[in-house]
Amino acid sequence: MENKGKYYITTAIAYTSGRPHIGNTYEIILADAIARYKRENGYDVYFLTGTDEHGQKIEEKANAQGITPKEFVDDVAGKIKDNFDLMNVSYNRFGRTTDVHHEEQVKKIFKRLYDQGDIYKSEYEGLYCTPCESFWTESQLVEGKCPDCGREVTKAKEEAYFFKLSNYTDRLMKHIEEHPEFIQPESRKNEMINNFLKPGLQDLCVSRTSFKWGVPVDFDPKHVVYVWIDALTNYITQIGYDCDGNHGDLYKKYWPADVHLIGKDILRFHTIYWPIMLMALDIPLPKQVFGHPWLLVGDGKMSKSKGNTIYAEDLVHYFGVDAVRYFALHEMPFAQDGTITWDLMVERINSDLANILGNLVNRTISMTNKYFSGVVENTNVREEIDDELINLALETPKLVEQKMSELRVADAITAIFELYRRCNKYIDETTPWVLGKDEAQHARLKTVLYNLLEAIRIGSILLKAYLPETAEKILNQINTNQRTVDTISTFGNLESGINVVEKPEILFARLDVKETLDKINADMEARKAADAPKKPELKADIAFEDFEKLDIRVGTVLKCEKHPKADKLLVFELDFGYEKRTIVSGIAKFYKPEDLIGKQVCAIVNLPPRALRGIESQGMILSAATDDMSELSVVSPLGKVPNGVSVQ
Repeated sequence: MENKGKYYITTAIAYTSGRPHIGNTYEIILADAIARYKRENGYDVYFLTGTDEHGQKIEEKANAQGITPKEFVDDVAGKIKDNFDLMNVSYNRFGRTTDVHHEEQVKKIFKRLYDQGDIYKSEYEGLYCTPCESFWTESQLVEGKCPDCGREVTKAKEEAYFFKLSNYTDRLMKHIEEHPEFIQPESRKNEMINNFLKPGLQDLCVSRTSFKWGVPVDFDPKHVVYVWIDALTNYITQIGYDCDGNHGDLYKKYWPADVHLIGKDILRFHTIYWPIMLMALDIPLPKQVFGHPWLLVGDGKMSKSKGNTIYAEDLVHYFGVDAVRYFALHEMPFAQDGTITWDLMVERINSDLANILGNLVNRTISMTNKYFSGVVENTNVREEIDDELINLALETPKLVEQKMSELRVADAITAIFELYRRCNKYIDETTPWVLGKDEAQHARLKTVLYNLLEAIRIGSILLKAYLPETAEKILNQINTNQRTVDTISTFGNLESGINVVEKPEILFARLDVKETLDKINADMEARKAADAPKKPELKADIAFEDFEKLDIRVGTVLKCEKHPKADKLLVFELDFGYEKRTIVSGIAKFYKPEDLIGKQVCAIVNLPPRALRGIESQGMILSAATDDMSELSVVSPLGKVPNGVSVQ
């Protein structure tokens, strides 16, 4: 196989806030198909993926679970990697933004940009969306909510460092004009130019002080590097970029990237912020940023709050890995959103995988066994009816190559399945079961079956990039050694004299639609019931007069520190307005002391004082907690109230 040079492909790195659904997993399947295709065709491919692990949202989730942010992201990153491995993804590196080399380079990059005047310190005041980690102006909101995710925003004001995007706007516009392939599809490019570049770029907030879980700005430690510089630079740090110039061999070999494969929702970050950062660092820009559409459930975006989330693990459980890969790749249009539903999945398995492909392979091998004891032989008894099949078999690799050069993966798979369709039609046209009854036609029958097996072989070599396990099974059943793309430029490379397997394996069983969907629905309902909150064992009723005996008041945390003799205890000084009190509480697992200072909490103040490991506690702070104490939250008033008011 001729070496066609290097090919560096990346996906967006997955945010470690939770388990990925099939809409998230689609991107890694798409990237894997492209990477596999390039490898099969002689390219030296490096395929990078990984996880984005810093930020306020993760810090909050970790605190809510009473674990450190690193423990939280280690768990979620492991699940994401397992998800990618489940889908048979052939990445070269799974990088994490908590990797030591990455964090060190982020610090250096930030300092360099600051030293050369591209970053400056100022103050930010705006509307902040925590899930998206984005600031917005009032005019950018949609019905008063975040324009990206539709959630609530909060007013935020803090000191921050800013990147001077405006210094590079003209240079970026010129690059886009001179490199029309840089942003694809075309509609995405027009969106970036008209909606962001032409109106003028605002300077970008690149640090935060309101949370700690991030790469610290080492010359100003109260700041952490904000997501854009941290996450985007993974594309160079994970292959050995060094800000001091001591680059690793992978960086020297593979950069610039041939394609950044990303979701359309983060196109702005990759086609505006990222290239400007690279320009400021004097690094070549990636050759292309491809913003793929979304995989939707019915007519809506997947979300846990809507209850319409579908996970790759569940799809694989019912249908197998390659069936899920086929659906994700084949059903996603080039520039428009695709749709996935359980019933549509079953329909595609039956119509395409079971009928068109599985049935074709099964009956072709079965007929070879029935009529010729499994021996493959090309007797070259050709007829005109063969030409259309042979010509399509030779044309299909060229068509697939053309579609893949444009990253039109769904169209490439469609071309392969058109060849399989033509094989099925060829069976109907040549009627092997009729030829098999006439011994004088056996030489012709051998040619017919050879043509079918050769066309299937060609299609299956092309199928490797998309359904790798299935392609391998087909080639194993044919029992051919001719398995590389350099064997499909001519028709007739399938060896004469080989024996196909005696009993063909069912590649994709046809599913009973009602039975399958009923089973899935029943399983999902059972899971919901199992996950639903169970009614707790409630305590016996008490008289209202007993409740009235409790004196619960609101106090502000003036001081909070760890107990010197007990790791599980925090020592509070609370201001109740009329007096200050010391209260000891066993919630150190769930809160850092500095996170509670200045907060208002609710406490019972008429309990007898009690010594806890040598410190007198003059009350009890109220908290809401799960029965197993895996989650806990201190009870606090929704709004600011005077210290000392009673809770009634």
